[in-house]
Amino acid sequence: MTASIAQPQEVLLAEPRGFCAGVDRAIEIVERAILKFGAPIYVRHEIVHNTYVVNDLKAKGAIFIEDLAEVPPGATLVFSAHGVSQAVRREAAERGFHVFDATCPLVTKVHVEVAKLHREGYEFIMIGHKGHPEVEGTMGQLSEGIYLVEEVGDVPHVQVQDPSRLAVVTQTTLSVDDAAEILAAVKRRFPLVREPKKQDICYATQNRQDAVKVLAPQVDVVVVVGSPTSSNSNRLRELAERLGTPAYMVDAAEDLKAEWLDGRSRVGLTAGASAPDVLVQAVISRLRALGATAVRSLPGVEEHVQFPLPLGLGDKSMAEVNSSRS
Repeated sequence: MTASIAQPQEVLLAEPRGFCAGVDRAIEIVERAILKFGAPIYVRHEIVHNTYVVNDLKAKGAIFIEDLAEVPPGATLVFSAHGVSQAVRREAAERGFHVFDATCPLVTKVHVEVAKLHREGYEFIMIGHKGHPEVEGTMGQLSEGIYLVEEVGDVPHVQVQDPSRLAVVTQTTLSVDDAAEILAAVKRRFPLVREPKKQDICYATQNRQDAVKVLAPQVDVVVVVGSPTSSNSNRLRELAERLGTPAYMVDAAEDLKAEWLDGRSRVGLTAGASAPDVLVQAVISRLRALGATAVRSLPGVEEHVQFPLPLGLGDKSMAEVNSSRS
C-alpha cells in the first residue's frame, strides 16, 4: 500500500511583496499617456519586467520597442522604469518625440550622482549584471570611465587612472548580501573609493529580501511570483535557496507544479516588485485547489512611498480617472 503524500495545508505570505512605488508610477505613466494622447503609445523596452503587465499594456495600446527607429515621427514615447543612456535621450530629442520619462526616481538618483561626480573628475565602478537595461542606462550616462563588476572575481581586473578619484554605484535590484560582498572586495582593492551617501539598492528590493529572510525558515518551500527577466524576483528565489529552503519562480499560476509541493505542508509565497497582486491571488487560488486551507500574512514593513508623475499627465490618480469615465 502506497503512503499518501502530504498536501500543502498553509500558505504564508511575505510582507511586503509585489509592486513598489517605482513600478506603480511607470505603469501609470503609460496608462495616462494612452488616455490623454490615444493609442499607440511607444515604450522603449518593457516598461517593467513582467509578462502580465506588458501584455495588459499592449492590449490597451502600448507598443514596446528597443530601437527608436521603430517609432514614427511625432509619436509619444515613454522611457521604461529601468532608465536609458544619454545617447538614447539625445536620439529621442533629435527625432522630435514627445517623451515621458518613467525611469524610477531611485535609478535617476544614481544617474544624477554619476553626472555630478564625473564633473568632479571621478571614475566609477558599477556593481551590476551585464546586459540588464538599468546597467546599460547607468553606464550610458558616461562615454568612458565607468567599469562594470559582476562578481568578486572581476574586481582585481579593474584598472583606473586615479584610485583616489573613484566612486562606486550599484544596480538597484541586486541581492543586498551579494552587493555587500562585492563592495567589500572593491574597498579592499581601492581603500579610498567613494560610496554613495545612501546605498543604491532600492528600499523595495531591500524590504522584499528582508521579508524572504523572515519567511524562508518558517516554510517547506518558497514560491516567488515574477517573470524570468525580473532581476529582483530572481534574487528572491536565490535568497530563499541560500537560506536552505527549496524555491521556485512562476510567471503565472499555471506555471506552479504540484510536484514542487509533495510532502511540503507549509508554502511561502512572495512576489517581485514588478509582479501585480492579481497574479499572487491566482497562485493562492491554485494552492487552495491543491489542498491549502489556510492563508496568512507574516508581519513586515509597511511601505508608504509615492513618487510624483511627470508634468503633463494630470493630477488625479488613475482610480479617480477611471471612476469618472465609468
